[in-house]
Amino acid sequence: MMTQLLFDLIKSMAVVAVAARLLVMETSLFSRLTSRRLQKKYKLLLIVFFGLLSLSGTYLGIYIHGAYANIRAIGAVIGGLLGGPLVGFSAGLIGGLHRYFLGGFTAVACALSTTLAGLIGGLVYYYRSYDKISLLESFVLGVLIESLEMLLVAYLSQPFYEAVELVKIIALPMITSNALGIMLFINVLHNNQKKRQELLALQSYKALKIANQTISYLRDGLNYDSALETARIILKITEVNAVSITDREKILAHCGMGEDHHQAGEAMITRATKEVLKTARLTVAASKEEVGCPVKNCTLKSAVIAPLKHNNDVIGVIKLYKDQEDSITEVDIELARGISRLLSTQLQISNLEKQAQLTTEMELKALQAQINPHFLFNALNTISSFCRTNPQAARGLLIKLAKFFRQTLKENKGSVTLQEELRSTSYYIEIEKARFGSKLEIEIEIADELLNCQMPPFVLQPVVENAIKHGFANKTDLGKITMTAERAEHNLLIYVQDNGAGIPAEYIKNILQPGYGQDCGIGISNANQRIQKICGTEYGIDIDSQVGQGTIVKIKLPLKVN
Repeated sequence: MMTQLLFDLIKSMAVVAVAARLLVMETSLFSRLTSRRLQKKYKLLLIVFFGLLSLSGTYLGIYIHGAYANIRAIGAVIGGLLGGPLVGFSAGLIGGLHRYFLGGFTAVACALSTTLAGLIGGLVYYYRSYDKISLLESFVLGVLIESLEMLLVAYLSQPFYEAVELVKIIALPMITSNALGIMLFINVLHNNQKKRQELLALQSYKALKIANQTISYLRDGLNYDSALETARIILKITEVNAVSITDREKILAHCGMGEDHHQAGEAMITRATKEVLKTARLTVAASKEEVGCPVKNCTLKSAVIAPLKHNNDVIGVIKLYKDQEDSITEVDIELARGISRLLSTQLQISNLEKQAQLTTEMELKALQAQINPHFLFNALNTISSFCRTNPQAARGLLIKLAKFFRQTLKENKGSVTLQEELRSTSYYIEIEKARFGSKLEIEIEIADELLNCQMPPFVLQPVVENAIKHGFANKTDLGKITMTAERAEHNLLIYVQDNGAGIPAEYIKNILQPGYGQDCGIGISNANQRIQKICGTEYGIDIDSQVGQGTIVKIKLPLKVN
């Protein structure tokens, strides 16, 4: 009898598992519910869904000796693991109350145990939510919860003798089937999470592809022509129904659905766009009403709208539209965020180039030297290679790349602290370490009391870049760079030492000549000139190198404490 009962419950559990797979993997419902910070309405949806799933576990059970051998705990526990204590407790309460009103001598014990199952799942959520709990852990959790239910049934049900006899029959089948059901449901959710991460990686790749294809158009800034070409590229690469780009007052370009009334040159007509311009925050419009287009027959029913920024000021927005309500997913949001950041960076670069044209020749060279296209393209290729194999690493490198260029663009001032200079250089180092992996080692041994010393900006980065690019170009073993600093009377001495290929003596003097080494980004000669123009000719860069043994670059600066 026990074997047949186990077989029947596993069949019922299989029905739940198949339904879970179809719902989670084949629809976008769960992606939307589990990918957001749960608002009240989404928590309510989870409560209703898992409450009904828990309730159905009774109907899928087997009536035996005045009680039900069931799989009711699956819905309650999964609800807790997904949504926390409130969702788990509420879903368990729904399933428990339903069981209570069915009656029977185990009604109270079963109702209480189901409610507790959901609450326990919710408490586990704080330590091991569904995306972190392993399959083995979820199975053990199911075993423990069902064992608790068996104890409650045995001690709270009367007559006691009948309750014990019932537990002897249903304990093993219920513990096994519920634990397996919880484990299988978690497995489905894990697969869905993996699929979502793959989609996010693909969208990161798309954002980089868009950045590469639009960089030539955005060199002249944001205007009707550049916006139109950019919108066309985005529409072609992505799977949205329309793309719109605006400045603060009007539409610059609109491609795709709605071109008949969302036209370039016209004033912005959607409320959602005006809201983003006001708040400077990415916004999701989930319905036609939230999009706010006054044209009644407009087919654009949802959108993700991201700000385009320059120096933290919003200069426009980019909008990705879809023709179905509530169809903007986490993947779409990350894509829009990535595109807006990369386009904002490109526009800042463009703006700096325009400003540089109005400055003196020396200032022009200094600003243009801040941008290293070779490093940018190498970094983009490095990050692209991580998009599919390690999405989290790709996302982290994107953030560091954005921080590096933001710091580069921001630090257009006479001096920075050594700590700020090290921070800016560290962003560059992290991206290079992703390329070289364990073959590149960086050590920084600088006393805290020297970190507030003042120095010209972007002096260390070209020195480190030169060591990596030329010193380690053909190196097969570990490449090591050590940065140290010391106080020498009224001077600050910074040393950058590497174990690279070294520099032939006949080339060392040339490296510091004006115009030499410009392919190194902000070239070492450029850095040396800026030090001497700012601090005096007695300061600057000195290079000591031996072929095959490495190079030591000494940077001499006046000691100025912030």
